[in-house]
Amino acid sequence: MSDHATDPATETFVAHRNLLFTVAYEMLGSAADAEDVLQETWLRWVKVDLEEVRDERSYLVRITTRQALNRLRTLKRRKESYVGSWLPEPLLTTPDVAADAELAESVSMALMLVLETLAPTERAVFVLREVFDVGYDEIAEAVGKSPAAVRQIAHRARKHVDARRPRAAVPASQTRAALEACRRALETGDPQGLLDVLAPDVVFVGDGGGVKHAALRPVVGAERITRFLAGGLGRVGRVVTGEPTLVNGNPALVVRLDGELDGVLALRVEDGRVTGLYYVRNPEKLTRVQTETPLTLR
Repeated sequence: MSDHATDPATETFVAHRNLLFTVAYEMLGSAADAEDVLQETWLRWVKVDLEEVRDERSYLVRITTRQALNRLRTLKRRKESYVGSWLPEPLLTTPDVAADAELAESVSMALMLVLETLAPTERAVFVLREVFDVGYDEIAEAVGKSPAAVRQIAHRARKHVDARRPRAAVPASQTRAALEACRRALETGDPQGLLDVLAPDVVFVGDGGGVKHAALRPVVGAERITRFLAGGLGRVGRVVTGEPTLVNGNPALVVRLDGELDGVLALRVEDGRVTGLYYVRNPEKLTRVQTETPLTLR
């Protein structure tokens, strides 16, 4: 039995683990599924003859992509029977993720939701090309298409995402100011400060997964959302607190009811106004907000 400390396959896998997790998470929007993909990648990787591998990093990314694509198709079926709206699983992230503007945007709730509207192969191609800057030939091998087809898919996916993603990167200070207004409205029940930062056509999406109460459909409009949030998310006589934190590389609030974790609130901010509020309450999706998850593009 080889000593794991000196086993080259293990060393290489561990060295690239955070990258592989980031690739899988951006393709799936689920940390639990990304971990399963890494497990499957590892099982395939240990059977590979390392002498035959020219570039270990791209080889590992290729295995991860294939496994993630398989899983993405199963996930699609799961989402079709999901109760209410489906939101990505929020991750508590380290400050260096927030400091890397490209990475922070690529894992933001707002962009992850746009990626949900892509077909599985389109999503894989977009993530590898636009986020991780992988070459067309390599992507072609990973997704089982010709390089020419991959170029077309990449072009189509980019157009689709650009039409729906937030127009410009927003300074974190703007998002924090908007979150502060949300926090005050939640904690005090006073809606005025919140009304000031919400865009008129703002959308609120809640994800309770059928386990926790949540609006089954998105709530649209500043007035309606303000009433909903100022009512303490519809619960009377409970102490609501919002704790500012970094989730998916962006400012967010961890919301507690009487000290118990209730959910995570993330925002989409454009031109100084909040255009999207995303509230994840499904307990199965809140396992990653207690300890930080390292993410990387490299």
